[in-house]
Amino acid sequence: MNQNGKIGVFDSGIGGVTVLREIIKILPKENYRYYSDSKNNPYGDKTDDQIQQLCDNIVQHFIQENCKAIVIACNTASSKAASLLRKKYPQLPFIAIEPAYKMVYDYAYDKPTLVMATKGTIHSEKFNLLLKKYDNHKTYLLPCIGLADRIEQGNKEEITKYLKEHIGSYQGKVENIVLGCTHYPLVQKEIQEILGQVQFFNGAPNLAKHLKHILEERNLLNQGEGNIEFEDSQGSKEKEQRFFEILEGEINR
Repeated sequence: MNQNGKIGVFDSGIGGVTVLREIIKILPKENYRYYSDSKNNPYGDKTDDQIQQLCDNIVQHFIQENCKAIVIACNTASSKAASLLRKKYPQLPFIAIEPAYKMVYDYAYDKPTLVMATKGTIHSEKFNLLLKKYDNHKTYLLPCIGLADRIEQGNKEEITKYLKEHIGSYQGKVENIVLGCTHYPLVQKEIQEILGQVQFFNGAPNLAKHLKHILEERNLLNQGEGNIEFEDSQGSKEKEQRFFEILEGEINR
């Protein structure tokens, strides 16, 4: 592995752009290869074995692309496949996104909390160990089945309708929102319009700091001009266009 190698970032769709934008804020000179696996989206409906195989295939692809580190920008993939991938590829640093539930414990422990995540994440062993350790006993768990798909498709009317139906009943009941899927920060504004002034917790900023630390520790920081490559498993040009529009809009805010 060398300093000029790419950082591979993958998700089941374009939701991982919310992770990449946080990384780029503190590591603007790196070369990135983003992989959107829309052919197999969503991961939350699949078995552990299927998810692990899909992730392993992507990692092998990243290795061929000369990636020096890999970011798993999908909570479901992180909870189901991260430990297996670390064992199989010990030479390669893996940085995996996690629902930011510990941040609630650290910063807003006494406030009622809603965890929004995929069914796969909420039922995963990894998340339940996190919940057991940091439970504030004022936490609601909401498996948002189908929300990531709607965000992926970009239909604003469908997204608003879904949110009103599924989170409307929590208005006035919760003060913290854990965004447990990397797609969800893309509709943070819409969530706030329904729930009012709530505090959001998202694992991406901490992941970015951790990645920088790992690269510094291994002397792998790139010193040149960074670039971003996008690849979609279905070859979708529409996804590529939306990805760069979101990324550019967020970074320039």
